[in-house]
This record gives sequence, C-alpha cells and structure tokens, in this order.
Amino acid sequence: MNPELFLAFVLVAAALACTPGVDWAYSIAAGLRQRSFVPAVAGLCGGYVLHTVLLVAGLAAVLTGAPGVLGWITLAGAGYLMWLGISTLRSWRAASFTAGDGSGGSTGLRTFLQGMGTSGINPKGLLFYVALVPQFVSADASLPVPVQSGLLGMTFVLLAGLVYTAVALLSRTLLQTRPGAARTVTLASGIIMVVLALALLAEQLLPVLTASNFAAAG
Repeated sequence: MNPELFLAFVLVAAALACTPGVDWAYSIAAGLRQRSFVPAVAGLCGGYVLHTVLLVAGLAAVLTGAPGVLGWITLAGAGYLMWLGISTLRSWRAASFTAGDGSGGSTGLRTFLQGMGTSGINPKGLLFYVALVPQFVSADASLPVPVQSGLLGMTFVLLAGLVYTAVALLSRTLLQTRPGAARTVTLASGIIMVVLALALLAEQLLPVLTASNFAAAG
C-alpha cells in the first residue's frame, strides 16, 4: 500500500475514533451496568467489522450511487439510537458500579449485540466507510483494491477498539472514586444518544418538510 496514504488514513481514523459520540456514550453506559465493558467494546468493533465486509464486497459503492437507501439507513439508525437512549435514561437512577455484577452469558450477549447494532447502523461510521475509506485506496498499489479496503477497514476497527477500551477503562477507574457519578454519566450518555437521534431525524426530515411546504405555497 501507499505509505503516505496509509499514514494519512491512520491519522484521520484515529481522530474519528477519538471524537466523543454515541460509541463513547454506549461503551461507558454499558460498562457501568456490567462487571466487564468488554462485550460492549467487542460489539462496537463487530459493527465496524461488518462495515469492512460490506466495503470489501463492494456494497459501499452501491450505497454511494443510491443516496435514497443511505437516507433510509440513517433513519433506521436514528430510530435505534432513540430507543437505546431512552432505555439508558430509564435506568440512570439505578446506575452504579455494583448493580451489574452478574456475569450471565445472555446479558453479555445482549450487550454485544446492542453494541454491534449501535456501530453497525451508526450513520457517522457508515459514511466513514462509504465516503472516506475509498479516498485512501490507491489503484497503483501492488495489493488489489478489495484487499486495501479490508486492511484500511480493519485498521479502523483496531484503532476504535483501543480508544473505546481506554475510554471505558479510564471512566470506570475515575468514577469508582465517586459512586454517585455513575448515575450522572449514565444520564448524560442517554441524553447524548437521544440528541443525536433527534439531530439525525431532523437532518433527514427537514428537507422533505421544507420541500412540501414550498410546493404547497407554490
């Protein structure tokens, strides 16, 4: 691969992973409710692995040529974030570092699947793979384009996993000295998810409503 392009990609991907958002909120909130935050982080990474597979399969190019499909995926992602945010808000009063000490496999599996859903239909992550990753693929490189795409996608998965693990670990370490902060962080995480969901809904629906009003006025 082109070394300069790969380094530039690593910098961009690291900056994106380090940007607080729904992935951060979910990893922290899930970590507060369970003994281990590993299922949450693994689920988030699993969603991006799915994006990588789709990118290698060429479906990213299909989505780029069909903006309407991307819009529907964004709406689905907004609905999922809204549900997840409301669920988090409903549990904030009981949040603590001991409430989720049970380590049942079903709970861990559910956390993993929710994390996978969070990143799997996260519009920001989807747009990253659809619009940004192809910009760092070189047609002149010795590796085939699908292989380059896969390596770039998995590089982002690795970076995201490291960042989310650090976020969850540092959050738990710092907040364990202030048990009451667990409720505050859980409440903030839920609010972030709901606000992002509302922003995504507004982004998709406002142009439609504006066009309808303009047509009615005309």
